[in-house]
Formats: sequence, structure tokens, C-alpha cells
Amino acid sequence: MSVAGQYTCVTKTPMGDQASTLTVVAEGDRFTGSNAGAMGSMDITDGAVSGNTLSWTSMMTSPMPITLECTATVEGDSISGTVKAGMFGSFPMTGSRTG
Repeated sequence: MSVAGQYTCVTKTPMGDQASTLTVVAEGDRFTGSNAGAMGSMDITDGAVSGNTLSWTSMMTSPMPITLECTATVEGDSISGTVKAGMFGSFPMTGSRTG
């Protein structure tokens, strides 16, 4: 099964649970897309696909600018991984495919 699709995700952060919609457009071993939530939408950069594992970076601008480093594994219609927010540490992310 392809990793491409749209996922409804929740990232557990010190600011509470952050819901978002992750869109993955896979092209071989690369992917593009976005992650959109209450704080806005972030484009995916450096998206890489290795089997069913995704890795990417995104630039968060609100409430402060910070580069997010993300990894996630897709298993069926589920996705789970980690979002590293610089000096603030890493936070778990889970979700399910919606499209």
C-alpha cells in the first residue's frame, strides 16, 4: 500500500494536543505535501520515503519560528511518529488515513 494520502493527526505538545491534516503526495522515494492545523499550514520540505517510513522537515512560524524534524511510519491506514521541535524536545504524533 502506498504511503500517499491524507491523514488526520494529533501531536501531543506542551501546548496541548495539536490536531492537523497531513497531506502526503509520494513520488518514488520523495514526497511533498503539507500539514495544516489551527496554527496554520506548513509545507513539507526534504520529504523522503523509505518503505513505509516518512521523514521531512517543516518550518513553523507561529507562535515562534522553529524548524520541525518529523519521522513517521505508515501501517495500513494508521500513521505514528515523532515531531522534534529543536530545543523543546520531541513529541509523539499519531493519526489515521482519511483519503
